[in-house]
Amino acid sequence: MKLVDRFLQYVKYDTQSDELTNLTPSTPGQMVFAQQLKKELKGMGLSDISLDDNGYLMATLPSNTDKKVPTIGFIAHLDTAPDMSGHGVKPRVVKYEGGKVVLNEEQGIVLDPEQFPEMNDFVGQDLVVTDGTTLLGADDKAGIAEIISAIEFFQAHPEIKHGDIRIAFNPDEEIGMGAHHFDVEKFGADWAYTMDGGYPGELEYENFNAAAAKITFTGLNVHPGMAKHKMLNSIRVANQFAVMIPRWETPEHTEGYEGFYHLVGFEGSVEKTVLTYIVRDHDRARFESRKRELEHLCRKVNSEFPNCASCEIKDQYYNMREKIEPVMHIVEVAEKAMKNADVAPIVQPIRGGTDGAQLSFKGLPCPNIFAGGMNMHGRYEYVSVQAMEKAMQTIVEICKIVEAEA
Repeated sequence: MKLVDRFLQYVKYDTQSDELTNLTPSTPGQMVFAQQLKKELKGMGLSDISLDDNGYLMATLPSNTDKKVPTIGFIAHLDTAPDMSGHGVKPRVVKYEGGKVVLNEEQGIVLDPEQFPEMNDFVGQDLVVTDGTTLLGADDKAGIAEIISAIEFFQAHPEIKHGDIRIAFNPDEEIGMGAHHFDVEKFGADWAYTMDGGYPGELEYENFNAAAAKITFTGLNVHPGMAKHKMLNSIRVANQFAVMIPRWETPEHTEGYEGFYHLVGFEGSVEKTVLTYIVRDHDRARFESRKRELEHLCRKVNSEFPNCASCEIKDQYYNMREKIEPVMHIVEVAEKAMKNADVAPIVQPIRGGTDGAQLSFKGLPCPNIFAGGMNMHGRYEYVSVQAMEKAMQTIVEICKIVEAEA
């Protein structure tokens, strides 16, 4: 099956994850998709195929060389982001010759290079787009399609030598739970790569340190006609807290290695208001400082309004750089593979998280490689067919390099 046809088939599965269910996988559609992939892998004749009750699918393409070669893993996630619906995705392929692409004429939804200038890098290529009413799902079904297509390529070319290749598709990456039930020992790879990046050439082994913070404000409701010196409006106190966060240390004002505080939820009444933040920083010391600052601001609020504010902070994941640096050859292999595939490596920090971060801390070093998706998590998502092909070639080249250097 052609790579693009495989991808067009995959995006029609609704696998949007949901952090509110407290289940693994968090939504039934992910298991439906995993079961279909299991059938596909069986039909291809792969070995060691397993799909557990949590929706983790693993399989092996056995070695075809007499050498002792490290076992390499490739990983992608089944779910799409909760940010926008993944139900009823209607993908189509357009030959992009520049300018605007009308996604939905009736609703006036247009993919415009003035808004998304990266489109200019894909002139002359074939873009897979949506009808503007859903996300596309290239994050990360492009990664899944690329991995399986690379396996199919090796099967069609037995003359190309490789060691054992392990592949895994996991649920719930988009809600930060993708690696929680990942059995690293069972996977059995010496190292792995997540195929979950965006722009062609992206190669990432640094990510944010991450925490979630819930700030709760307890008020006192009294009839507004008799409220003087009695009422404590928790909404107003929460607003006062929010403006104490430095306005320049938010996502819309930061880039590169700069961290931030991001207010992602506000729910309140006079009696009780909850602010939800995510805290991010590449530097561990600054990360710890940011968490202390939130606690400090809570104390400031309580000095004016005693016992009003409480702060609950929970670490989510850490920067995988400290786990990758001792095995930097795995990054160098990926760089060399990209160059062999005629892709210019772009080594940069992830301004976000990846399953590879948690897996690295669980003992499986796991940098992140581009899958090609652009404008992910929304209606303007698209992916270049040629970019997906380059990602697939990168997988093939990695395996060839590791075998040759064994």
